[in-house]
Amino acid sequence: MSLIQFIQLTPEELQNEIIQGVKKELDQIKKDFQPKNPTQYLTRSEVADMLKIDLSTVHNWTKRGKLVSYGIGSRVYYKRAEVEAALIKLK
Repeated sequence: MSLIQFIQLTPEELQNEIIQGVKKELDQIKKDFQPKNPTQYLTRSEVADMLKIDLSTVHNWTKRGKLVSYGIGSRVYYKRAEVEAALIKLK
C-alpha cells in the first residue's frame, strides 16, 4: 500500500493538480485515438463509375489481382479503401 502525503497544499491547489493530471491523460488518449471508419462497400458498377472504366475492365482487373472482390451469394463487392489503394502514383 502506498502512502501519499500532501503538505502545504490547499484544497483548491489539490483540485487543480488533479484536473491538470486528468487533462494531460485525456490529451494523450485523444492523440492516440483514431476513430474507426466503417468499411464502405461498392458494387462493380460503382467501381466502374468511380474509376471511369468499363465493367469488363473491372472484371479483368479483378481476375488479374489488381482489384480484390468480396461476395455474398451472387453479389460482388469491393472495399472503397482497397480500390483507392490500388491506384498508384505515376512519375
